[in-house]
Amino acid sequence: MDRLDAIFSPESVAVIGASSTPGKVGHDIFENILKGRFQGTLYPVNPKARSVLSVRCYKSITDIPDPVDLAMIILPPRLALKTVDDCIAKKVKGIVIVSAGFKEVGGEGAKIEDDIAEKCREAGIRLVGPNCLGVINPSDNVRLNASFSSRMPNKGNISFISQSGALCTAVLDFAADRGFGFSKFVSIGNKADVDELDLLRYYHKDPETNVIMIYMEQLRYQPTFIEEVKAMTSGDRPTPVLVIKSGKTAAGAAAAASHTGSLAGAEAVYNAIFDQAGIIRVDSVNDLFDYAVAFSARKIPAGNRVAIITNAGGPGIIATDMTEMSGLQLAKFSADTDWNLHQFLPPTANFNNPIDVIGDATRDRYQNALETVIEDENVDCVLMILTPQSMTDAIGTAQAIVDTYHQSTKPIICSFMGVVDVSAGVKHLQENHVPVYRFPEDAARAMGKLYEATRWLGRQILPDYDLTFDTQRAKEIVAQTLAEGKTVLGEDDGQELLACYGFDIPAMEIAQTASEAVEIAEEIGLPVVMKIVSPQILHKSDAGGVQVGLKTPEDVATAFDEIMASSKNYNPDADIKGVLVQKMVPPGQEVILGVTKYPGFGHLLMFGLGGIYVELFKNVTFRLAPIGRNNARRMIRSIKGFEILDGFRGKPKADIEKLEKLLIGLSAMVVNHPQIKEMDINPLFVHEKGQGATVADIIITFDSE
Repeated sequence: MDRLDAIFSPESVAVIGASSTPGKVGHDIFENILKGRFQGTLYPVNPKARSVLSVRCYKSITDIPDPVDLAMIILPPRLALKTVDDCIAKKVKGIVIVSAGFKEVGGEGAKIEDDIAEKCREAGIRLVGPNCLGVINPSDNVRLNASFSSRMPNKGNISFISQSGALCTAVLDFAADRGFGFSKFVSIGNKADVDELDLLRYYHKDPETNVIMIYMEQLRYQPTFIEEVKAMTSGDRPTPVLVIKSGKTAAGAAAAASHTGSLAGAEAVYNAIFDQAGIIRVDSVNDLFDYAVAFSARKIPAGNRVAIITNAGGPGIIATDMTEMSGLQLAKFSADTDWNLHQFLPPTANFNNPIDVIGDATRDRYQNALETVIEDENVDCVLMILTPQSMTDAIGTAQAIVDTYHQSTKPIICSFMGVVDVSAGVKHLQENHVPVYRFPEDAARAMGKLYEATRWLGRQILPDYDLTFDTQRAKEIVAQTLAEGKTVLGEDDGQELLACYGFDIPAMEIAQTASEAVEIAEEIGLPVVMKIVSPQILHKSDAGGVQVGLKTPEDVATAFDEIMASSKNYNPDADIKGVLVQKMVPPGQEVILGVTKYPGFGHLLMFGLGGIYVELFKNVTFRLAPIGRNNARRMIRSIKGFEILDGFRGKPKADIEKLEKLLIGLSAMVVNHPQIKEMDINPLFVHEKGQGATVADIIITFDSE
């Protein structure tokens, strides 16, 4: 038995702080439990009241003669703390603290919340809240509405988690308007104990939950989160998880020393977590419901080939456009399908995809078209569109769709456009769990999300590379760097650390004079690259501190003088260590690899097409360390312009396998050396397949503490 059963399926509930005054939270929550026809036993607790809503009141939870599974506490912090002691003495199994004034206000409230959480942990009691809406379970054998919401939602197969109590009431109202049902519904507030991962574990095991919806403000991240949730969204019984995350436009770190740091922010972290765990992020509450409806049917397409059936040309065109924008494509019908369509559709119909069955289409015409195309092996899913004409049989067409829907494994998504004239058909589809939307673009987007799940479940999983790194030497380098008080390494002094993790570094040496630069260039071999070396000049190009392709000794001598002059002019106070003379890297595609450390989450890895335009185009992708081969592979393939690396227009393919191994090496480096704060390897030149990659420029920043 799961300990959260006491929260969601209690046999007895005590409302501590129950009130006989309407409008007070303690009254309304007690009334909602009572009106919701809770199937267990309900006890009001209030030392100053004889009864609440005609139910005998107890002065303390310890006065209740029978066992209590769940205690709902609606008291200010100090009284709540004392009441928790009483709950422990009573041996309750679960506690929900609805009242506010705890960690969200700081000070004494925060300390009391910590004390309550510690007491509950020691007693083995699960705690939801404080500062939350409550918990709802509409199941017929429970019927618990222990919340602010006066409305008990319909029973369904979707479970909801919200960090915001206020949003919950709006969501419940919205759900009622759409005939939307829930399996479990909870507001978690301050998350003193029970958090998102606890609930995801519970919901995933719940046979009555097919889809999980989350409204998230801030995730309390645990190192096991990604792997645990990935197992839930994959595995033998995958459970789709849809998240709307607030604060999507939050800015990144403005004062970052690296390109990676300036591009990465909270949203990059969350997107990385969601991508790695198989969580689907949505942009609005409306989308959250739209996609949950589609997933609740537990049918996903085998591919992205969609057939569209409509009784009006315009909506069919809209659906076609949105279909292609959602990663789907119009199916090409087989010859048999084409022949069959010609047998029952009128000559004025459109027989190609999208199929226009014409405005006077009867139930039979819709049904014949649907049954024909859904049997076509070239069709993975079907989008049905109905507009209300004077002769349209909305309920009959809905019945025909339901009949076919239950006989096929392929998803069917409907758009019954309008409100009044199609309402009976919409209601019939909803009652039979067929996804239905008002507008075809919403239906197409929902189908696109189903295909996104198909790609996640069918993703290629390759065995990890067997890589070894010189971790001992790397530890020595990091320890020495910190002992010397250094916080920044460039390519002149950071190259050996990178080499420990599989990176190839070109020959290089620092010159103090123009003549010394010429000697070094001739020794390592022309052509060379020259760069200023200064802790105060991190972005060397901005300072005129880089020159490339220097082919002669005269070029080298001239470049030395120009670089020194430009750099001193850029920052007269800079401590210039000299000019680095570096062997010119062989031709290759420029990419960027980077790291930034994010408090509470760890190291965020970045990959993108590199060079000077990386911040302009922001064509980058992120993952949270550690990663293995499969995440490295998906990082590389997910950027726009991956084709440049993969032999675009006959160009040689880049050494993508080496790039994957370097991303894994970078991940291992930051896991082994958490002192690393930020890093840019930009550019990294990726050579032709089988010829590796070479580092051209690096910045490594360490935590100063």
